[in-house]
Amino acid sequence: MSVDQAYNFRTIDEAVSTSGLLSEEQLSELRTSGYEAVINLLPHDNQYAIKNEEDIVVSQGVDYLYIPIDFAAPTEQDYSEFVKAMKSCQGKKVLIHCAANYRVSAFYSMYAYEHLGWPAIRAKEHIESIWCPEDNPPWDQFISRVVPSNG
Repeated sequence: MSVDQAYNFRTIDEAVSTSGLLSEEQLSELRTSGYEAVINLLPHDNQYAIKNEEDIVVSQGVDYLYIPIDFAAPTEQDYSEFVKAMKSCQGKKVLIHCAANYRVSAFYSMYAYEHLGWPAIRAKEHIESIWCPEDNPPWDQFISRVVPSNG
């Protein structure tokens, strides 16, 4: 199974893709698929986490950045770390993932709105193509701190 068959996989552009969980097989194909960096937002203690993910990724010569985000309580510090990670990956083909592409779609859309000039409507449409943050008030409130709800 190829990387682009990962759960809720989305290609943002030629440099950035996002997804939910990848299998060990898909993780093993990252370099072959052209990826140079992975940003993982899924905590290692999550029931869906791949236990040896970092080893699989790093053994291919792919950069691995880990920002564990508690789905029940995303923080400004988490987002700040994500922005730093994105900036450190500029010029590289990067895959950003979590369990279902919920954390990632929210963080990436916020980043794209603030740093890449995405209009609020595009940011919201990207998130809503994957999930509905309104069903999870902590996320809805967190996202609305950056992306205007009326935009």
